[in-house]
Amino acid sequence: MDSSTNSQRRPFLIKLWPPSESTRQVLVQRLTNNLTCNSIFTQKYGALNKEEAEENAKKIEDVAFNIANEQYDREPDGDGGAAVQLYAKECSKLLLEVLKRGPAAKEEKELASEKDASSETFFDISKGQRAFIEAEEAESLLRPLKEPRNCYTKICFSNRSFGLGAARVAEPILVSLKNHLKEADLSDFIAGRPEAEALEVMKIFSAALEGSVLKSLNLSDNALGEKGVRAFGALLKSQRCLEELYLMNDGISEEAARAISELIPSTEKLKVLHFHNNMTGDEGALAISDVVKHSLVLEDFRCSSTRVGSEGGVALSESLKSCTHLKKLDLRDNMFGVEAGVALSKALSKHLDLVEIYLSCLNLENEGAIAIANALKESAPSLEVLEMAGNDLTADAAPSIAVCIAAKQHLTKLNLAENELKDEGTIQISKALEEGHTLLKEVDMSTNFIRRAGARHLAQVVVQKPGFTLLNINGNIMSDDGIDELKEIFKKSPDMLGSLDENDPEGGDDDEDSGDGEANEDELETKMKNLQVSQEE
Repeated sequence: MDSSTNSQRRPFLIKLWPPSESTRQVLVQRLTNNLTCNSIFTQKYGALNKEEAEENAKKIEDVAFNIANEQYDREPDGDGGAAVQLYAKECSKLLLEVLKRGPAAKEEKELASEKDASSETFFDISKGQRAFIEAEEAESLLRPLKEPRNCYTKICFSNRSFGLGAARVAEPILVSLKNHLKEADLSDFIAGRPEAEALEVMKIFSAALEGSVLKSLNLSDNALGEKGVRAFGALLKSQRCLEELYLMNDGISEEAARAISELIPSTEKLKVLHFHNNMTGDEGALAISDVVKHSLVLEDFRCSSTRVGSEGGVALSESLKSCTHLKKLDLRDNMFGVEAGVALSKALSKHLDLVEIYLSCLNLENEGAIAIANALKESAPSLEVLEMAGNDLTADAAPSIAVCIAAKQHLTKLNLAENELKDEGTIQISKALEEGHTLLKEVDMSTNFIRRAGARHLAQVVVQKPGFTLLNINGNIMSDDGIDELKEIFKKSPDMLGSLDENDPEGGDDDEDSGDGEANEDELETKMKNLQVSQEE
């Protein structure tokens, strides 16, 4: 009976944390009163004026709230009682410190010459030249982190290569700091070190930060490999609240990718995952796809230049189906091929929030690109950036791409460079941009075997867009007269027209070389004049 009663009561557990905004405001007011009203403390140290008291009261409450909230993040299943107690304790402690310090007027000269450490939240040593750092310099550089009452929540140790001595100096400092820390940038912090020393440095940093509740962790540019990933094992295994994870240019192999998937305990809060420029391959992509699949609130995924082929591309595409909040997707410079392109199209049909998509150099060919264009046409209503350069696309793919583009009225950047769209495809794309598209800023149609007719039509369309900044149509096969015509179209805004130094006026086929090229161009433009770009299937 008792057991049943207790079981029924559990769902009605009252959460004491977090406090409401009105409760926090009431506390600020009480703190203000304590700093201004007559008491044994104000009689001894002096009362603050109203403005100064309000400013200090807000700082006290904010610092105490953040400390208590970190406590709650570590024990989210409790009722919040421990966080409430810590909140009250920190407020009392900080209030007493401010009272003993007294009014600012008493210390005006001191405060003018000293920086208040409690106001700083970002500690950054990455400025200046890239350099090694040893124990003595570390003592000096990291001294601000040892100041009492500092409130640093973000550190950046990038661009400085830590040796063992420097790491041991940093270790106790990081341990003392980790309960406040929210963002840690440890990118490029072991460059040039022997492998054994680098791994030991990573282990020291990992152990020091183990148990911190980070929102953002950057381990890029460290040539980690599997050994490096596992050296950070203690830190990675303790992270359950990560919102951003950066692992770019880290030598992440198949084995290292598996280690990442194994070590990260939870990605349920992960919003940003950047995995650029690694040697992951298909097998590694299978491991990363498992991470992606469980990242249900992912908004920004970058997996470019990772040597992923068809099998890995299909796996990643399948995993993206669960990431329905995705806003930015960058898969450039992989070897997906048609099959992975079609698989990706099925995932994209679910992405209504997509704003930027980068799909250049994926070997999509017409079939893959058409499938993706058809999927995007029905999804991503607020798409701003579309890149599909270097995919062996011909004019046969242009109708589907044009219909997709016509539907994307928020488009600001379009990149279809390094394909074979020629005049026919270019004119179809141009017509898709004619109506609306008032936000368009950049179009890249370079290296597409475009002649005078296609270039003219595209230029006449984009030059009329109110915020347009750049048309790149270099590396095509326009005649000299065609180039003069382009310059005439842009004569009022020449900076909008990109360089034409790689155009090859003699790069056309035999018809153009024999003198019939201009006539053929005019004939094509006449045929295309009445072309309609319909958004209907």
